[in-house]
Amino acid sequence: MFELFEKAVLTGIGAISLTQKKGEEILSELKEKYKFSEEEGKAFLEKIQSAAKETREKITEAAETEVKKAVERIGLVPKDEYDKLKLKVEELEKKLESAG
Repeated sequence: MFELFEKAVLTGIGAISLTQKKGEEILSELKEKYKFSEEEGKAFLEKIQSAAKETREKITEAAETEVKKAVERIGLVPKDEYDKLKLKVEELEKKLESAG
């Protein structure tokens, strides 16, 4: 399971590192080598950028899922649950103070 996650992260890092500038460099090379038209080149660049964005989103989602699982396994309470419990304790303390 971790190996799959690790591969996804590494793949995503590779996709993320494909910046606009690098994409334009690749596009320029492709235009020279394969005689891409301007429209074909732009479409190709948009496709690469879209794939990189999609990969980033999938990696983020996978990372969040894995972190949540790890937090549950070690028994940590999520912040929102902690805040709710803290508020309940404060309310109960106020009731005890006013009753006593």
